[in-house]
Amino acid sequence: MTEKLITEKHHATFDGMRHFDEDGNEFWLARQLARILEYSEYRHFLPVVERARQACLNSGRTPKDHFEDILEMVEIGSGARRELPDVRLSRYACYLIVQNGDPSKSVIANGQTYFAIQTRRQELADDEKFARLSEDEKRLAIRNELAQHNKYLAAAAKDAGVESGLDYAIFQDHGYRGLYGGMTARDIHARKGLKKSQKILDHMGSTELAANLFRATQTEEKLRRDEIRGKQRANQTHFEVGRKVRQTIEELGGTMPEALPTPEQSIKQIESAKKKLEKKK
Repeated sequence: MTEKLITEKHHATFDGMRHFDEDGNEFWLARQLARILEYSEYRHFLPVVERARQACLNSGRTPKDHFEDILEMVEIGSGARRELPDVRLSRYACYLIVQNGDPSKSVIANGQTYFAIQTRRQELADDEKFARLSEDEKRLAIRNELAQHNKYLAAAAKDAGVESGLDYAIFQDHGYRGLYGGMTARDIHARKGLKKSQKILDHMGSTELAANLFRATQTEEKLRRDEIRGKQRANQTHFEVGRKVRQTIEELGGTMPEALPTPEQSIKQIESAKKKLEKKK
């Protein structure tokens, strides 16, 4: 089965089991998701849900906003029904569940890619304020978010054994190589025609920044979730996540990050112009 068909199959499967509440908010039910993810018994699925709850908490979000314990009427045979405990899940919760599921299951592996893409899409689509921003404003917003997440990534990398400045530079290069088809930070810097003092992240458009934000957040999460230890394993993890993000862009028909245009103004110039404008008000 091709990657495109796998993506389409899981899109139909996961979105086909969505429910909507009275306010039109989408949600999934844990018992149904367990069957789709090929867990033979619901009790075997519950530890995965609990790991996902913890991952939600670790990400700085409130678990109860994404995992709601409920009682659901379930058919138990011969037309009889009774209430059984279930969990109402947000899209983000489903994403965390497949991230924490059994990776030996092909449906889990394919589901990881699907929910990673769809969750990020939904987050951006739901943010009407973000949608109304200009390109420069989007760049500023994503760049600031990336700066924060790079701190989390650096901390996770340090826990894995990436300690010195040189170690971290090599670690970062592995992520770029995966995302940019083999290009290192120096290669990207040269391709953009930047001066030595200029930072490549300050010379990316919103689409390129978003790809790098996704690379950073997913690497940080995987390093912690899989308890990666050792510089070589950390580097390889960063490379593999970057490569997976690149593969996802390709599957969606997007432009490869190295082929995206370099904006005329840097983030620093945009920030400077913004400060001047605010002083005039």
